[in-house]
Amino acid sequence: MNRARRTVGTAVLAFLGLGLCALPSHAATGSAECLAVQSRILHRPVGYCAILPPGYHADKTRRYPVLYLLHGLGENDQFLIRSGGLNLVQDLWDNRRMGKFLIVTPDAGSSFDINSRNGRERYEDFFIQEFLPYIGRRYRALAGRRNRGIAGLSMGGYGALHLAFRHPQLFGSVSAESAALLERLPAVTVAGPQPQALRMMFGGAFGSPPDPAFWKQNSPLTLARTAQLAGMKIYFDCGAQDDYGFDRGARALDRILTARGIPHEFHLYPGGHNWRYFAAHLPALLEFESHAFGLNNISHP
Repeated sequence: MNRARRTVGTAVLAFLGLGLCALPSHAATGSAECLAVQSRILHRPVGYCAILPPGYHADKTRRYPVLYLLHGLGENDQFLIRSGGLNLVQDLWDNRRMGKFLIVTPDAGSSFDINSRNGRERYEDFFIQEFLPYIGRRYRALAGRRNRGIAGLSMGGYGALHLAFRHPQLFGSVSAESAALLERLPAVTVAGPQPQALRMMFGGAFGSPPDPAFWKQNSPLTLARTAQLAGMKIYFDCGAQDDYGFDRGARALDRILTARGIPHEFHLYPGGHNWRYFAAHLPALLEFESHAFGLNNISHP
């Protein structure tokens, strides 16, 4: 199903919607296509966008690493398209700050990228069993763990860490911004006085009300204690004033990995849980993934 096709033109919205930013006229631009894959597991089409690097259509023989970039709660597969994040990605390519790789953004709804407690939304099964093989067939993707990374923002950060730690044989790198990490599940009731965002965040996928045991077994903090992470490149950051307290969860993950002697890169920066923070630090995440793919020499056209 062809949902939409878009090309990065000479002007796209800046990442925060603060105006238009023209791309250099001499620069070769990347492109993006937004399509859907029919899922037998989920019994519906699932949308995704694929950002293709400059030169992808010109050289039909070259293959590329793939970064799966997962969206936050309330967003969908087109979050980079709509926000103007393509401009940010193109700028990294134009200025040789990032090597050439595919960026794929699938729609995860409010699934937290896991199989739901009630068994009705098997998103993790879809992602691992159907989506990864589909992308490998449709695009000129390099095979192997070292050429496959996963990253995410907020809910997507949780999902990226969860999927990477659950399936370390599939991913050579994982990175997350403001991942939805909490050491303890907050007391959430369906009709309680909690903010709607909190009820949405920890309801649904984890049960309604959330099942503490199910929540704990799926938490990246739990998985990080025993996951076989040898050789995986790990990056995560969070705002020190995160609105949901995810900075404390990020510190907890840092302590767990440090105690296990697992190399990783962790940063706490000033800021809250919002698009301004994400936009400011997404380039560092993408540059980390570029290096994780071994694209250190990025002076080539």
